[in-house]
Amino acid sequence: MRLSKRGKLYFLYFYISFLFNIHLNSDSLTYNTFNNHGVLGLINTPTARFYDEASYGFTFYDGTPDQKFTMTSYPYDWLEASFFYTNIQGKPYPGYEWQDYKDKGFNFKVRLREESGALPAIAIGINDIAGTGYYSSEYIVGSYGLGNLDMHFGIGWGNLNGKEDLKNPLTFIHDSFSERPTTGDTAATGGTFEPGRYFSGETFSPFFGLAYAFNEKFLVKFERDTTKTDGVMPYENPNSDFSFGVDFNANKNWTIGLSAERNNFFSLRFSYKRGKGEVSKYAYEKIERNKDDDEYTHFRRTLESNGIGVNEMFETKDRKIVGIELSGLSHPSIDLVEEIIMSARRDSGLEQEVVANYKIGSLEAIKNYENEFQDDSRQIFSRYKDKKWWSSSRINVRPFIAAREAFLKISVLAENDFEYSFTESFQFSSNVKYSLWDNFDDLYIPPPPSDVPTVRSDVKEYLRNFNSGPIIGRAQLDYYLSPKKREKSHFMFTAGILEEMFSGYGFEYLYFDSDKPWAAGFEIFDVTKRDYELQFGLSDYQNTVANANFYYRNYDLIPFDAKISAGEYLAGDKGITFELSRSYLNGMQFGVFATFTDVSREEFGEGSFDKGIFFNIPIYKNLASYSWRPLTKDPGQKLVRKNNLHDLLVKFKSYNY
Repeated sequence: MRLSKRGKLYFLYFYISFLFNIHLNSDSLTYNTFNNHGVLGLINTPTARFYDEASYGFTFYDGTPDQKFTMTSYPYDWLEASFFYTNIQGKPYPGYEWQDYKDKGFNFKVRLREESGALPAIAIGINDIAGTGYYSSEYIVGSYGLGNLDMHFGIGWGNLNGKEDLKNPLTFIHDSFSERPTTGDTAATGGTFEPGRYFSGETFSPFFGLAYAFNEKFLVKFERDTTKTDGVMPYENPNSDFSFGVDFNANKNWTIGLSAERNNFFSLRFSYKRGKGEVSKYAYEKIERNKDDDEYTHFRRTLESNGIGVNEMFETKDRKIVGIELSGLSHPSIDLVEEIIMSARRDSGLEQEVVANYKIGSLEAIKNYENEFQDDSRQIFSRYKDKKWWSSSRINVRPFIAAREAFLKISVLAENDFEYSFTESFQFSSNVKYSLWDNFDDLYIPPPPSDVPTVRSDVKEYLRNFNSGPIIGRAQLDYYLSPKKREKSHFMFTAGILEEMFSGYGFEYLYFDSDKPWAAGFEIFDVTKRDYELQFGLSDYQNTVANANFYYRNYDLIPFDAKISAGEYLAGDKGITFELSRSYLNGMQFGVFATFTDVSREEFGEGSFDKGIFFNIPIYKNLASYSWRPLTKDPGQKLVRKNNLHDLLVKFKSYNY
């Protein structure tokens, strides 16, 4: 239905009128749910609602023709970022026409203002940014609540411009906004940021809708659905301009959504969300005092029960100060460690002042007392003569997303991590796994031919061997060194099986001062590609990789962590990698990266350049780490090391709230 002039006036009147209503409702984890695209919204249209920072969620959508998985995160209260992977039923995959088309991309939404008084919340967003363009759309949307009713009005371009109601006002600014590049112009390479496409086109479409909450369990949604159905996506022509839906909150985390979309079909959506308040920071554990414990022993045992390893304890001769040397911290920030130390001191009845030195192996991270302090003090405890080994076993699920063969492939693994310390500075660590079940044998489609050496794109060859027996994921020796005359300079020497696909040896240097917001260093490794058996065998491919690294933690208005790395990558290409991330005291982390090398876009092919996201999120009280990129290509690939010096030492830097 094309809007008449009177209808357009009604839309404008509707928008202006709700700007001046009484403010009764705003953002809510309970009453705001994800739409089909993993964006907080109605059914297919977005809203200006956001969850609190450190919240995240997953969406599983089954529609016609879309089947979509989306992971959504909130690094800040004002930023929603998500990535999606979709299966488009009925659309053949070029070169593999017997199967459905697969697509991947990223969405972003930024809050311009919060709802307050008579004014609505306003947000601006871009869907499928730097993607192939099948879901490419931009929008500006406002949201306002009245009691149990939440109203939304916005304007959309691209895939949200299915009605083409009004002339794009940006065309009056510049003629370039009149033409919107089609998907066919970029689908071959994809992954290209195209500012010329954003908010472009001769027209745009107003969309609107509302959500009504009957209670905490049931939410009814209605929208004017402006999804473009005559574009590159194989949608049916709409039988209606409107979509309806019902969301059922099974509990505070799980939601089931059923929608009638444009009177063409019914769709089903499952979503999982977790708010900031549900993932609190570490909870201090108070332990009982044993019969033979004095205050020093109870203090040490309390620290160790709270994830802080104690190497040595000293007490001055006047019994006024206790010095402790700590290592093996499992916490993300020095702020949290100091809170635990003060709580343990109080609970143990220790009246002396406590000063601490912090170490990783023999690396001096923070030094609050000198060797002279130890010489003039009485040693209370030392564990350096003890056998030092650690082992942990678990069942792990290994996903493989974005395969051409299928939507998702997985393996269920039994894994063991082992560490042994020969000395304070010299350690051995390993990871061994065994596949209990997997369907990786179905991964048979080879990577596209390329002139770039194959360093990652043949990952399927490794995965297919997961069911052939025990797998050595890692087996390496590490030696740490902080020269006494240059305590802020740190070295790590490493040799062995470094990851699933590469063995080698090399070293890393880092200048790190916990009182400074920056750190800098470099790394050099001579590496050889492992063979597909994942044992001790090697292939013929060898290279020397070297990178200069710069790290910065911002403590000002917008807290973030940044890393810039430049040098040579595994495939021999040279370039630079940018990383931006946000971490929280509870250990959660969200981040994005992009790598640009001397491999041209034409050589790189689909995706244009390497990019992706990484995150740590809590799953069953543990933090699960995962790195995801839309495509597995060979340019821009780095060695995946167990530890780097900055990851080890940044725990001793103050957290940026």
